[in-house]
Amino acid sequence: MGSIVIRDIPHTYVILPCPGATTLVFVHGWLLSHVYWTPLLQHLSGEFQCLAYDLRGFGESSISGLSHPNPYTPASYAEDLDHLLTALNIERAWLIGHSLGGAIALWTASLYPERIQGVICLNSGGGIYLQEEFERFRRFGTQLVKYRAPWLTWIPGLEWSFSRFSVAKPLDPLWGKRRFLDFLRADETAALGALLESTTEAEVHHLPRLVSQLRQPTYFIGGDRDTIIEPQYVRHLASFHPSFEGTGANLLELSNCGHFAMLEQTTIVANFVRQWVTQRQRVPSYG
Repeated sequence: MGSIVIRDIPHTYVILPCPGATTLVFVHGWLLSHVYWTPLLQHLSGEFQCLAYDLRGFGESSISGLSHPNPYTPASYAEDLDHLLTALNIERAWLIGHSLGGAIALWTASLYPERIQGVICLNSGGGIYLQEEFERFRRFGTQLVKYRAPWLTWIPGLEWSFSRFSVAKPLDPLWGKRRFLDFLRADETAALGALLESTTEAEVHHLPRLVSQLRQPTYFIGGDRDTIIEPQYVRHLASFHPSFEGTGANLLELSNCGHFAMLEQTTIVANFVRQWVTQRQRVPSYG
């Protein structure tokens, strides 16, 4: 792993070089870290240069004790990513984003189209704002973050619960332990900021317009048993991209899959990433 300062914050990252190959950049979701991409990187790193990193305030990209004026909107995280790519001398890349990371990837493609060749969103959707549902989700998420405490590690069964929450089949217990660890160590300011900024009515309503204007190839993968980002929300957002073509040509729904497609069905996801990126090697022209 490496560490690099981006906008005054140390960011942890891992890069697996593959000279001359297309670069894939992996963007994790809320309360997670770059580690969840490890199985997918093992499938793809021999064919592509792969970069995974911890978002500001999550994983090991800590902001604890630091004064940081930048907001926690997906657009601000997209700016972080652009700085990271510049610092690592990566001129062009495909982005693969999970959940919140999908929104960040879409914003990055919109703001920096000359740099981003394509986007693949996993378990990421939206565009439909239901006020009561979103307010309930925001309240639940806020309480979840605020009432964390180190003594939770002494409660038996919590790691077991994390290996089963929001997935179709239980994950390996090691992933439950990892999810629990990342849940506890996420910075409170970043966790609350990212939650609240990404679920405003304006942000939710803007995503479809943003997707409709993207000129890069953009694909969506969802799980039919995802209770966090339900299939209809994935399909709704995918439908705004021109490549949807009325039939869902840019959409893949995985059977018996929950919110962690990259862990639950790694091989299938890797095969589609490989197929889509290889098919679209030509960089779109702009201007």
